[in-house]
Amino acid sequence: MAAALRRPAHWHAALLWLAVLALATALVLSYRPVAVPLTQEDFDRAVLHTANTHVQPSQDTRAFRAVIPSVVRVVSYTKTAKTRETAPRQGRAPAREEPERTPQAPGADLQAQQPEAPGASIVPKGYEARGVGTGVVIVEDGTILTNLHVVQGAELVHLTFMDGTQSLASVTGVQAKDDLAVLRAHTVPDDLRAATLASTAGLGSGDHVMAIGFPFGIGPSASSGIVSGLKRSFQSPQGEQMMSNLIQFDAAANPGNSGGPLVNMAGEVVGIVTAIYNPHEQGSFVGIGFAVPIENAASAAGMSPF
Repeated sequence: MAAALRRPAHWHAALLWLAVLALATALVLSYRPVAVPLTQEDFDRAVLHTANTHVQPSQDTRAFRAVIPSVVRVVSYTKTAKTRETAPRQGRAPAREEPERTPQAPGADLQAQQPEAPGASIVPKGYEARGVGTGVVIVEDGTILTNLHVVQGAELVHLTFMDGTQSLASVTGVQAKDDLAVLRAHTVPDDLRAATLASTAGLGSGDHVMAIGFPFGIGPSASSGIVSGLKRSFQSPQGEQMMSNLIQFDAAANPGNSGGPLVNMAGEVVGIVTAIYNPHEQGSFVGIGFAVPIENAASAAGMSPF
């Protein structure tokens, strides 16, 4: 009888624990957090935190990234002296893109004298590099703009695209008055992208621009500056050519930049770098560069101006 009397107390304890558990479960399931309204200060703090922890690329960096897939290294070649012994002799214009020897800068000099070692495998034997320049892709089929003086007198033109693809090229058009040449690559990358061209109608003195190319064979290199003036004229050091309607800029440009793009801060090509002014004969930059407006350059390629 005693054991039978203690049994109900055991069941009461079990029922009590079940009731407590059920109540706790109900409280958890019925809990709804109270929504706290966000203030403008909360939003400002969140924006400031994001700005401080996620650094955005600069305007110059964005411009460089926009155009760099369309920039091409251009190297002109001529036959070596030994090869010429068995071939008809032909007069060749001196390469204005080949930089002078500068003992103060042996690294740059060496790079310029051996401009395309990685691509030498596709260049036939018997050719030697005579100068380095730059080009910019304007049509995805491999149509490229550069300076005429970069390829004038060359017996072979070699290109290197930004993804490493290498190709020989043919000169398909020239516009001598603007020192422009149009090249057509024999081989192009599958994902080749043409640069975006922009009218110079809205371009003015003080606007930021960037010159991209291979100065002294080093690159691709970018330098930024501003438009110093428009509708400038320039006469070549030899006095053989007078060019007009040029964009004057102060972004650093040196031998090897010729034919490269001058871009605005949207990464759009507004001109083709063609010359630098220097009162000395060192061939180095003193802050005055010139570019052919893209309207003139586009017409050289048979494209309608803006």
